[in-house]
Amino acid sequence: MSKPNFEFLDALGQIARDKGIAVETLLDALANALVAAYKRRPDAAEEAVVTIDPESGEIRVYGQELDEDSNVIREWDDTPKDFGRIAAQTAKQVILQRIREVERDLKYVEYAGREGDIVTGIVQQTDNRYTLLDLGKVEALLPQAEQVSYERYEHGARLKAYIVEVRKTTKGPQIVVSRSHPGLIKRLFELEVPEISSGAVEIKAAAREPGHRTKIAVWSNDPNVDPVGACVGARGSRVRMVTNELRGERVDVVPFSDDPVELIQSALAPARVREVRLNDDTGTATVIVSDYQLSLAIGKEGQNARLAARLTGWRIDIKSETQLAEEEAGYGGEEWAEGEWVQNEAGEMVWQPAEGGDAVSASQWSEGAGATEGADEAPATADEAPATADAAPATADAAPATADAAPATADAAPASADEAPAGEGAA
Repeated sequence: MSKPNFEFLDALGQIARDKGIAVETLLDALANALVAAYKRRPDAAEEAVVTIDPESGEIRVYGQELDEDSNVIREWDDTPKDFGRIAAQTAKQVILQRIREVERDLKYVEYAGREGDIVTGIVQQTDNRYTLLDLGKVEALLPQAEQVSYERYEHGARLKAYIVEVRKTTKGPQIVVSRSHPGLIKRLFELEVPEISSGAVEIKAAAREPGHRTKIAVWSNDPNVDPVGACVGARGSRVRMVTNELRGERVDVVPFSDDPVELIQSALAPARVREVRLNDDTGTATVIVSDYQLSLAIGKEGQNARLAARLTGWRIDIKSETQLAEEEAGYGGEEWAEGEWVQNEAGEMVWQPAEGGDAVSASQWSEGAGATEGADEAPATADEAPATADAAPATADAAPATADAAPATADAAPASADEAPAGEGAA
């Protein structure tokens, strides 16, 4: 190849156009490979450089002599006579390798900034560890941790997934996707709801238990647009499309509010909340509902309450009106000892006060409780004393009643005396 080779350049240009690679990139890669091939010869110079004329395709090898500072002090043409054959073999290997590298780089660049996007793929392979999706030019990896537990992915089925990570590897980009990420819900609604794509409606928060239920809080930036109605669609058409893609997962759409009380009330729908009490120090919201709404507010296995807590960012404690009344009546004003039951060295359970001090055994605890109960009964007896004292006047008041009755008895005496003569007369 020390002579002009226009056919070589034409072939190189055709490959570059077909694969989307610059001709200069291929020429540089080929020159570096030819230097390595030249240095494997026994009579090769210690330092060398290969030049390829981009106009004629002529290849030349120049041996170099360098000084201590790596400056070239002498250079000569050292192109081997049989270098054309070596160049041809090397060119084929280098070009194929470079094409693969460039294709991998292009694929990576295409997906590198797409974390958070949604893609549609065809299921290619499924096992216990992962599922492979064919995205066209590349394959995506759906790990078991990112799958929905009850979903089964059949070969050839089309599937939408959420890109969580794009990794660059020696074999090309590795795209990790998810079916359980909350972001999948947001992207699906963007596809189905034009108001979200245009920015008129915003998904402020989302909470999801994959395969079971999802709650999203939506906000409208346009006063003329109802955010919940836009997401639900006519007769639920839009939210139904999302549910179908999620294979039956229930989706609740609630209005977002900057007021935590209103947001918590909406998040617990379909339950109706009577009152919300917020504790900013602990981040706890105590929610009061009617007795018949308690199970609805908590949900199956606490699902509704969990999703509402994730959606709002508050720790939610749900109580019925009866429970609240019992707590306020039974525990009002009482103080509770802080501590815990622990096992001592002898294996006995003892009460260890939180503020420190000696531990109390179970028997000592019982004796202390009995003493406390006796002490509690004493005031009750003392309280009864006034009640007895109050009864004294009542007895005193009854005395006149008895005294008033005395004359009545005295009046009856003459009646008996009058009867005596009557008796005598009869006799």
